[in-house]
Amino acid sequence: MTQPMSPQGKERPIKASEIDPNFKYELQKIHGLENFLHCFQCGTCTSDCPVARFSDNYRPRTLIHMAQLGLKNQVLTSDTLWLCAACFTCTDRCPQNVDVAKAIQVFCNLAAENGYMPQLFRDQAQNLIETSYIYKIPEVRIKKRETQGLPPLPKNNPNTIKKLLKNIKFFKHIQQQTPQQLLGENKNASQ
Repeated sequence: MTQPMSPQGKERPIKASEIDPNFKYELQKIHGLENFLHCFQCGTCTSDCPVARFSDNYRPRTLIHMAQLGLKNQVLTSDTLWLCAACFTCTDRCPQNVDVAKAIQVFCNLAAENGYMPQLFRDQAQNLIETSYIYKIPEVRIKKRETQGLPPLPKNNPNTIKKLLKNIKFFKHIQQQTPQQLLGENKNASQ
């Protein structure tokens, strides 16, 4: 197996030092991934995936295979990991009853815990913590709602959100990350 293209556009062989032989067993211990190793790479998850139909790069099957091979770093730093629509089509159609959607969710969580996350998701999480909304709502939009006779947006309390999220690892890591720990910068530095 080869790694994705290097900056020079060439694939390079995977080095033994890049393999974590325990990664698949760690994943198998996570609730919902007990059948993870039952995947025999039939490709049903990818062929039925609505995202894969429109992306040349997103392949759930490839992510599962890389995880089974112990390519932990390649899985967690994959740009395509975050494209999953969480529609569960892959899980519903898997003939081996592998919860592919759960595996992708776990990969995203592990990636976030290790500091690999696209800026968009980081910004959304930070907005949720600060404003109780995923997106910052511009004052212009609030005024437009008023002129159109729409009710005001619900008043949320960011302190309540912070209290609810304080024990969730994902949000702890969001607040601890530095800009250098973002997905793109870490990934490029390792190549």
